[in-house]
Amino acid sequence: MTRNTIEEEVAARSGAMRTIRRGLALSPELRRGLPGTIALALVATAGKVIIPIVIQQVLDFGIGEDGVDMPFVIRMLWIALGAVAFTAAATGWMHLRLARVAETALSGLRIRAFRHIHDLSMLHQASEQRGALVARVTSDVDQISRFMQWAGLMIIVNAGQAVLAIVVMVVYSLPLALTVIAAIPLIVVAVRWFQTRLEKAYLIVREKVGRMLATLAEVVVGAPVIRAYGIEERVRGKLGTAIEEHRASAVKAGGLSSAFSGVGEVLSSLTIAGVLVVGTILAVNGTESPGTVVAFLFLVQLFIQPIQTFGEAVNEAQTAVAGWRRVLDVLSIPPDVADPGPAGIDLPHRPLGAEFVNVNFRYPKTGETGREATGTVALKDVSVAIAPKTRVAVVGETGSGKTTFAKLLTRLMDPTSGEVRVGGVNVNTIRFRSLRDRVVMVPQEGMLFRGTIGDNVRMGRPEASRAELDQTFRRLGLDDWLGELAAGLDTQVGERGSSLSVGERQLVTLVRAAIADPELLVLDEATSSVDPATEVRISRALNQLTEGRTVVTIAHRMSTAEAADRVLVFDRAQVVQDGPHTQLVAAGGVYGRLYASWQRGTAAVGD
Repeated sequence: MTRNTIEEEVAARSGAMRTIRRGLALSPELRRGLPGTIALALVATAGKVIIPIVIQQVLDFGIGEDGVDMPFVIRMLWIALGAVAFTAAATGWMHLRLARVAETALSGLRIRAFRHIHDLSMLHQASEQRGALVARVTSDVDQISRFMQWAGLMIIVNAGQAVLAIVVMVVYSLPLALTVIAAIPLIVVAVRWFQTRLEKAYLIVREKVGRMLATLAEVVVGAPVIRAYGIEERVRGKLGTAIEEHRASAVKAGGLSSAFSGVGEVLSSLTIAGVLVVGTILAVNGTESPGTVVAFLFLVQLFIQPIQTFGEAVNEAQTAVAGWRRVLDVLSIPPDVADPGPAGIDLPHRPLGAEFVNVNFRYPKTGETGREATGTVALKDVSVAIAPKTRVAVVGETGSGKTTFAKLLTRLMDPTSGEVRVGGVNVNTIRFRSLRDRVVMVPQEGMLFRGTIGDNVRMGRPEASRAELDQTFRRLGLDDWLGELAAGLDTQVGERGSSLSVGERQLVTLVRAAIADPELLVLDEATSSVDPATEVRISRALNQLTEGRTVVTIAHRMSTAEAADRVLVFDRAQVVQDGPHTQLVAAGGVYGRLYASWQRGTAAVGD
């Protein structure tokens, strides 16, 4: 082994130990319950060694020239039964205790990871693959759980079993023990050789599974497009290839695993044969008793079986440590947008305005925090004051900074520099609960969760009664639409609201915002085309929802800007125009061009 290889192994092991220490520090339940579980594992292991000892005692002292000493044999049988019962009880208690401790600890870890992901800024969440973040809370923690309840326990039990077996062998007969010890290097080399190849083989299987599932997901999600273009045969061929590659890799790995099991059985048989030959010679010479030789055959099996499964357990340990590291890496990311918690303050009980004071925002590059960001400029020296109960439309071309402005106002992100104030208070000092109760953002896409329409509306105010929900629908003029649905409030929306149309999802999100009853409402106006009847309902609901509130709307339709009290025009990350619609049209500039372009488009559609 080269110096570099040794250094890499040492670094990997120290990294694994650091990960385990960090993991245990974040899972106090695991630390408290683990010593007792290990003690039970050692008791269960010791019980397995008693049986060979009892067999040796019966053969050597229970059977003699005068026949069978039945009282002695019965005593030994009772000892064996007691050992088996005690071992079984210890094993059952150990597994139950470990399952309870592990799942309690890992549930806590899962909750902490989930909450921490939610505490991360929208910017950081957008930079990560959603599946990767979900995997941190699901499959990575599940891998740790499997290790704790199976492989981790196996390592402890098997190591104790092997050590105890070899100690008893040495005590009984050094020559027979040396016969077993002589086979250890050969067994270790065989296990290591196969384990290295099995690790690579199953890594390929996991990769092929990922490709197969990705292809299958594309086929299911893209079914309408596949049918529309008549490419079923081509897609089936692609899916068939992915399935065949997985089958071939799984068969190869399975064959290698079978060969490993066969070699293990051969080595085990050879070791037992060696013990039998040497033991027979020693017994004939009178050096060892027959009972000792027979007991040794059982002890050899107790010794070899852990070695055969040790490699698999170590692989599970490596995978678990990697999963643990991924979870801990997420938890170690400091949230860019942190809740001040008890140290924070509540918003004042009065109509809320908003103010941007010399606000700049850059997107951070990899490894940078929000305050250190040196990436693309999204807002540049923005200073704007919005009076309470004012309707403000924010317009501009794509990428001009409109959405960034809205996210900073609702504190989904924090500025690189400058201050954002709501109700005269710096948003960084406002408790999240107070801010979320009083300031609500309705996103462009009507995101709904699996459940009923009532369940989704209550997310705005969980304690709202059914009567309050009905009243809110009536206030927004949507009671007629709700009445058209067969189940009304109990209508199931499906996954992500798939059972409703785009416009209907927008209606539900508007009611959800209304039931929350915020003082400051931020709307990202939907651009999706909806049928005329639904568009009328949306407009009517918006008029009712925005009445008497401070409203900031990211306007994609210039008709929204026409109806606003004030228009902020963004261009290249700056506010370039600010004023009422009529004044900005007369002034021309960026707003004049946008409005003229919209009018031409509206006229073309009308023609």
